[in-house]
Amino acid sequence: MHGGAVLALLVLAVASVSAQGGEEGYGHHHLEEYIDYRARPRYHYDYNVHDHHTHDFHHQWEHRDGKEVKGEYSLIQPDGRRRTVKYRAGKHGADYRIKYEGHSHSGGIGSFGIGGN
Repeated sequence: MHGGAVLALLVLAVASVSAQGGEEGYGHHHLEEYIDYRARPRYHYDYNVHDHHTHDFHHQWEHRDGKEVKGEYSLIQPDGRRRTVKYRAGKHGADYRIKYEGHSHSGGIGSFGIGGN
């Protein structure tokens, strides 16, 4: 019962504050923002990093239109090879294509060229 009384007081307090804010000339403006949550999602982004000091060279881009997403990213691996991944995803699943360029400088893990060289 006590919780119901607190809720009723809270509703009255909000109603009273709302009623005070509607007068013209006092700097109170009521703006309503409409957000359509059913809108078709669309975006595109890309970026590149070329840092000669840290030897960090990578890029990525991605585009989405509705349920279809496609993109690509690329980076220089620790063994010196460039790995490029192209991907596409949608209502039928995802597909990734991986390509390696260059030769391994270290001969360590990942230097055997899984996915092609």
